[in-house]
Amino acid sequence: MIGILVAERRPMVRRGLVASLECESDLKVVAEVGNGEDVVPAVREYEPHAAIIDLDLPDVDGFTVALRLHADAPGCRVLLLSRQPNPGQVRRAFAVHALGFMSLDARPEQLADGVRRIAAGRRAVDSELAVAALEAAENPLTRREMDVLRLAAQGARSSEIAEQLFLSVGTVRNHLSRIMCKTHARSRLDAVRIASDSGWL
Repeated sequence: MIGILVAERRPMVRRGLVASLECESDLKVVAEVGNGEDVVPAVREYEPHAAIIDLDLPDVDGFTVALRLHADAPGCRVLLLSRQPNPGQVRRAFAVHALGFMSLDARPEQLADGVRRIAAGRRAVDSELAVAALEAAENPLTRREMDVLRLAAQGARSSEIAEQLFLSVGTVRNHLSRIMCKTHARSRLDAVRIASDSGWL
């Protein structure tokens, strides 16, 4: 019997996931939580073999939760779920040691098979997404450009970015210009979107 923890913020979706998994004779949901902070304590208490984690959790996102589980409970294998999966998310999922990555629109039998695969230590990723992730372009941005873009993604203005990174406003604007050129973005918001979709942020 494979014990599973389900972490999903929306109660109706969570109940649907639990009901779907418990239709399988070899799967049992031993714990369910609605936010990221509760995942690690629940895994310590119930010791599931696998955790199904929604990326869009309140307070702590699914990537961060997966990384925490890898450090604190490496025996619990992670499968991440996304409402709008993209190749960048697959790359980030691998970077935080998740073995599985699926769309929330996956069929119940696909999810069940994915849980079995990760519990056995194998990857469970939609084949088209996996290929797209492998083919995705490498990050063309420098470390400093990434620092600037991360702050821009948080809504910081050029003057605020300059203050936090100890740069001049002109230098920040030059970085933003190069970022948009390298990513072929129309604006800084577009650059943030492109970087996020590509898994660089």
